[in-house]
Amino acid sequence: MQYEYNARGVCSRGILIDMEDGVVKSAQFIGGCPGNTTGISRLVAGMKAEDVIERLEGVTCGRKPTSCPDQLAQALKAILAKEQG
Repeated sequence: MQYEYNARGVCSRGILIDMEDGVVKSAQFIGGCPGNTTGISRLVAGMKAEDVIERLEGVTCGRKPTSCPDQLAQALKAILAKEQG
């Protein structure tokens, strides 16, 4: 199933996530630093959402309290909560 998340506090405007049975099939950032966001997307493809959250949650970008990786973790947390709720 595909989800769209509006990123906050980062250069990316949003994230498109395709997930199936708790596994991230793909993640595509809208905006942001192309090299970094493409790298993140390739690294998380095929990973369990819980593992992505564990690794990326809390990552910051410079003086910002969040980052594109952290926003992906927040998006996955929201998706899992919605699926379980």
